[in-house]
Amino acid sequence: MIKVLKKNTTKFYILLALGIMAILFVSSSMTYHQQTTVPLLERYLAAKPFENQLSHISFTYGGQVVSVQVAGYFKFIEFFMRKAAHYFIYLGLGTCFALALRKRLDGKILTIFVCTLMSLGYAALDEFHELLTGGRTPLFQDVILDGIGALTGILLVVWFKRK
Repeated sequence: MIKVLKKNTTKFYILLALGIMAILFVSSSMTYHQQTTVPLLERYLAAKPFENQLSHISFTYGGQVVSVQVAGYFKFIEFFMRKAAHYFIYLGLGTCFALALRKRLDGKILTIFVCTLMSLGYAALDEFHELLTGGRTPLFQDVILDGIGALTGILLVVWFKRK
């Protein structure tokens, strides 16, 4: 009975990973204009909270300067929302991979290695898919961000399962 339950748990995490991958595929099929949250931000953050403090932040990401002065307040906020989405959805994907495969892979190091490679591979394919979609900007930096998110999830699984 316990073996059947564990087998179903593995299948559950595989299905969950496939669901996340499907969401990512649909998301990368959409143009920026189909996905933008700027109109929503303009409605709910019309008062531009913390604009003064945020206007002092400026950095380069993917060869582009990111700042309130360059992008405007709402696109600046949206940038962080998009990058957080990258990180957290791949954290979920890496977690699912690790939970599904940790019993099948021999040891923690192999689990970390294989699940990270799987996550990075999918992140790279997802960015390539963005390249094929009009109005999108695929970035190597996003693959790295995705990989960091996935690795975080994988390491959390390995750490919690060790305890």
